[in-house]
Amino acid sequence: MLNGINAMGRLFVLTLLLTLLAACGRKGGLVPPDSLVPAAVTNLRAEQKGEQFYVTWSAPSSDAGGKRLKDLAGFRLFRREVLPPEEDCETCPTAYQLVQDVDLEYPKGVQVYNNLYIFTDASLKNGTTYQYKLIAYNKEGAESAPSRARSKKVASPAAPRLTATSTPTGVTLEWQPAPGAGTDRAGFNVYRRRGSDIATLALLTPQPVKGNRYEDLHVDFGVTYTYMVREVVSAAGQLVEGAISNEATGGQALPE
Repeated sequence: MLNGINAMGRLFVLTLLLTLLAACGRKGGLVPPDSLVPAAVTNLRAEQKGEQFYVTWSAPSSDAGGKRLKDLAGFRLFRREVLPPEEDCETCPTAYQLVQDVDLEYPKGVQVYNNLYIFTDASLKNGTTYQYKLIAYNKEGAESAPSRARSKKVASPAAPRLTATSTPTGVTLEWQPAPGAGTDRAGFNVYRRRGSDIATLALLTPQPVKGNRYEDLHVDFGVTYTYMVREVVSAAGQLVEGAISNEATGGQALPE
């Protein structure tokens, strides 16, 4: 191969060959394939409200390698019943059932508010613990590591009866709990939205309210607010919200 090439030419060709051979074996700088998949969801939760579970999560913003995620395509949500320890087998092929495939281009079966995805699961049995598994996938079909959350379905409290009274300082709420509550009562959660705008729905009480009364002083004059209340009980080591009350409306009143 090197015949007919002068000494300087042979040196150049040998140097080029050695450089190419070294480059073929070089691994530094290559991107591991695993880093191209979406990062796992970090905030998957399953919370009981009434007789339903609300399964919630946020979309990851990066891939598994920490770079900005640009090609997220959807999520697959699975569910299984957790059996007694001697019978339970999470890794068995039939343990999980797909309950929702969320295509981001046509997101059916979920509600989305400010990057929070909400799946409502109503096909549940009292006394059964359910485990959810969520996988994010990109447009190439590459899947994230799974995220998991579990919760036990319990009998929930019935809905309270709510009334609202407008005052010059805000809105006073009072409610009558449903009969039959036991000693596991933790209090009541109060929700509010502006008129009929469901996007403004918010929990007003970070901790359940003790007693049957709450005064909302953080209101804007001229705005009509819609309120709802849920009873909260402690069951199976978790706080469970009961059925939602009737809606009651109110707003700041003019001083007399």
